[in-house]
Amino acid sequence: MIVVADTGPLNYLILLGHIEVLHILYGEVVIPPAVQDELLDPSAPEPVRSWISSPPPWLEIRTPGRIDPRLSRALDEGELEAITLAQQGTGEVLLAIDERRGRSEAQKAGLKIIGTLGILEEAHRRGLLNLREAVEKLRQTSFSATDALFQEFLDRS
Repeated sequence: MIVVADTGPLNYLILLGHIEVLHILYGEVVIPPAVQDELLDPSAPEPVRSWISSPPPWLEIRTPGRIDPRLSRALDEGELEAITLAQQGTGEVLLAIDERRGRSEAQKAGLKIIGTLGILEEAHRRGLLNLREAVEKLRQTSFSATDALFQEFLDRS
């Protein structure tokens, strides 16, 4: 399986110290140049900038072809390029994306998606991390979710 990742899931997995679960769970991980640029942005947390400055060998940076003109221009460049890469992928492709508008556009395009919470849940099921600890760390970041959503997620998992 190939995972095409947008900025959000990478950012949070790096901050949580669990970025390697992407490779362990899914194998090939691909990002577009716009996502790389967002991770390198001076406003990104230092651990994120440091990680992407020297990416692991399992991360591929791939330039997408022509952006689908039907995609909403309300999306940022990273989302547009990530969705486009996922659309252009062959075989089984999973798009890792958190932002609501991006997820909506990806679903309209018929893509299979997962977010940070879904990745953490899958990693927990496979014994790769402690979900409660990961969610507590995630709560201390800029991840956008209500306490009720976090609790519902933990109760369900």
